[in-house]
Amino acid sequence: MLSSRLFWKLFLVYALLSAITAASVITILGDRLRGIAFEQESRRLHDSAVTMVGLLGNSFDTARHISLTEAVNAIAIENSTRITLIREDGVVIEDSESDPLTMENHADRIEVELARKSGTGSSRRVSPTLGISMLYLAIRVGDASNPVGYVRLSVAMDAVEAEINFVQKIVGGTFVAVSLLALAPMFLILRRIIQPLVMLKTAANAITSGDLQQVVRVDRRDELGSLAEAFNTMSHDLSARMFELRRTSQELSESSRLLSTVFGSMVEGVIAVDNDENILFANEAAREQLDFRDRDLVGRPVWECVRNETVRTVVRQAMSGLERSVECQLPRHGTIVEIEATPLAENPCPGVVLVFHDVTELRRLENIRREFASNVSHELKTPLTIIQTSAETLLDGAIDDPEFARRFIHRIDEQGQRLHALIMDLLQLSRIESREQSFDVTAVPVRQVVKSLADQLITLAQSRNVALELDETAEEIHVAADAGAFRTIMENLLSNGLKYTPGGGRVAVSWKHDDTHAVISVQDSGVGISREHQKRIFERFFRVDRARTREIGGTGLGLAIVKHLASVFDAQVSVQSEVGKGSIFSLRIPLWQDASEATSST
Repeated sequence: MLSSRLFWKLFLVYALLSAITAASVITILGDRLRGIAFEQESRRLHDSAVTMVGLLGNSFDTARHISLTEAVNAIAIENSTRITLIREDGVVIEDSESDPLTMENHADRIEVELARKSGTGSSRRVSPTLGISMLYLAIRVGDASNPVGYVRLSVAMDAVEAEINFVQKIVGGTFVAVSLLALAPMFLILRRIIQPLVMLKTAANAITSGDLQQVVRVDRRDELGSLAEAFNTMSHDLSARMFELRRTSQELSESSRLLSTVFGSMVEGVIAVDNDENILFANEAAREQLDFRDRDLVGRPVWECVRNETVRTVVRQAMSGLERSVECQLPRHGTIVEIEATPLAENPCPGVVLVFHDVTELRRLENIRREFASNVSHELKTPLTIIQTSAETLLDGAIDDPEFARRFIHRIDEQGQRLHALIMDLLQLSRIESREQSFDVTAVPVRQVVKSLADQLITLAQSRNVALELDETAEEIHVAADAGAFRTIMENLLSNGLKYTPGGGRVAVSWKHDDTHAVISVQDSGVGISREHQKRIFERFFRVDRARTREIGGTGLGLAIVKHLASVFDAQVSVQSEVGKGSIFSLRIPLWQDASEATSST
């Protein structure tokens, strides 16, 4: 397609240039030949006219006679011209080819007017008498002030025009022949020029389509050969560079996937910020921490997503090359994070990488540890103080008074038991957490354990004027647990309900089950627990009302032991409570699946 188009374009240009050249040459040559012919004929007519004037003498003063006519005709035939004698007033007195009496007045003829002014005049036009192209030349006879007439000679120019046209045809034919003969070498030349261009275009299209390894073979040493060689060099370099780019792109893609996988699996939030404080990247953990799971963070200003002025200050300080680590609280969820800001290693700094470490649980555990240490110290200090005070009182002389001595020894014994219970609970809790305590998971009958505990705690319930009720209609079910651990769980739940239920209240135990789990509920009509305290009720030593707890006794570890023991048997303990209306503690624990063994154990 390219060769055809380009060939015909070049061919048409060549033909057009040839035609223009031929037309120009023919036109110029024709004009030149006409000029020469006219000049020669004008000179001949002038010489003949001068001769005629010399021969005629003063024939203009006499009337027309035969001898004049014969002389004019003879000279006209001899010179192959037409001779016309015109008086000064324009009347034709003699003509070699027409009857003067039939001819018009010639005073207004151009050549006559020019001869009247300057002595000689010529013109070229179609003769109205003969109807052919004629060349006219007139000479004035006499002075300009007293002319007597004019001798006009004319000659037909058709023969001259025919000769000139013939010459033009020969020249035109020669140009056409030469142009046709030049087509063959021109075709070869054009083909030699176009073929490399076609090859270059084909190779360029192949490169555009993705086939970069193209070689154009042009065995020439001219400009097209140099162009082909440069194209081959470019194709080779481009292929090598594209291969390198693909390899680099593949490595970057693999690195990007690896980094995305790494960042995606990180529990820490990672955010990359550019020098305009706009987010370039954020992993899934960062989206969760900032509560932007369903929205894209990329392109947003960091201060818009992390509404904390401390973060913005850290980013700006890191932009200046200063690595910072700061701890702050995110406003959306109240999460406490430690933010490490690291500037990217370029100058000027192109951005900052922010790493969000969620330290909420760590800080919570630290608070629990501090509170635990404080609570343990307090719980140990109170009975120790009482024991120490009682011992000092006895040593100061009270031991000699049997009544006082018995009272103080009773107090020492009471506080010793309290210390023993506290230490035993702490040891049990420690063994449960460290998995040091072994458990024998068997089919434990719920009704039997609860009934036994009710008989054991009935005295405490009666002393506090609290009704302890069991659901007598509930069927016997067996749960998968250690018998002693299950008894400890239920004992702590029942004791907790009895302690925090005022006189006249009730504590009710019920249970139900589905295909896989049993749900045992301990409901009391006690003081209830506010919503903000319900999340912490299972923490060690946590007390809603410390004064009331010290008043009713207890180590403050019962519910913590319940929670940890429940987790050992894949059970969950929960609480539903409303202040002033009591609480419901529920234990969801797996059922024992071997029904035959459960029956035999009962």
